[in-house]
Amino acid sequence: MTRIDAKFAELASAGKKAFVTYVMAGDPDYDTSLEVVKGLPAAGVDIIELGLPFTDPMADGPTIQLAGQRALEAGQTLKKTLAMAAAFREGDDTTPIVLMGYYNPIYNHGVEAFLRDAKEAGIDGLIVVDLPPEEDEELCIPAQKAGLNFIRLATPTTDDARLPKVLENTSGFVYYVSITGITGAAAPEADDVAPEVARIKSQTDLPIIVGFGIRTPEMSEGIARIADGAVVGSAIVSEIAAGKPVAEVLDFVRALAEGAHRA
Repeated sequence: MTRIDAKFAELASAGKKAFVTYVMAGDPDYDTSLEVVKGLPAAGVDIIELGLPFTDPMADGPTIQLAGQRALEAGQTLKKTLAMAAAFREGDDTTPIVLMGYYNPIYNHGVEAFLRDAKEAGIDGLIVVDLPPEEDEELCIPAQKAGLNFIRLATPTTDDARLPKVLENTSGFVYYVSITGITGAAAPEADDVAPEVARIKSQTDLPIIVGFGIRTPEMSEGIARIADGAVVGSAIVSEIAAGKPVAEVLDFVRALAEGAHRA
């Protein structure tokens, strides 16, 4: 059982939904980013998605793209991102960390070395948005053999013919992208998302977490009510981009978490 599996079991026994956050590692700099990440669990975050900066983030909207640019300009690398996870683990051995990004930095690091280093750093799962199920032998299956969850994205365009393939080697949870398009581009409507969550649930026992476009505690609550939890990324990254003090960023996160946990 991974930390992700344990967290969902814990939440289920408490009758609670999950609140998941995304932040870009190294944005706006290593020290500030680490301070934010260390403060997330106390702000109510159940699972942390740690973004891996990359020069060509094709699935991301301007907010996340700019966060990646700031991180890269500040010297963030894959090794520094793993070091950040390891530093977080010194004070927290229970909150799951999912590394989210693109395959190129992992490929350059070397898959075997990456999986070893990620496991040692305390990473629990991977979301690699540009590796389709047809490439599972490349990273997904080795990751699962190494004890890491490989979390797949499902979208409004993932039809019934495609969904079983998407779910085939997925573990940890399914990340349902609530809108078509890039991150932070539009707001999801719970009434539109609910049938899609039900459709996916009919084909898997994995928790379904919904993200993209959630910006307020009310939206967080509404989405968590019809799924197993909500993910917020761009809205939090925008607070960091605005230069807000870490305490203010964490207050914003806390309000979003309270919304999800009310569901």
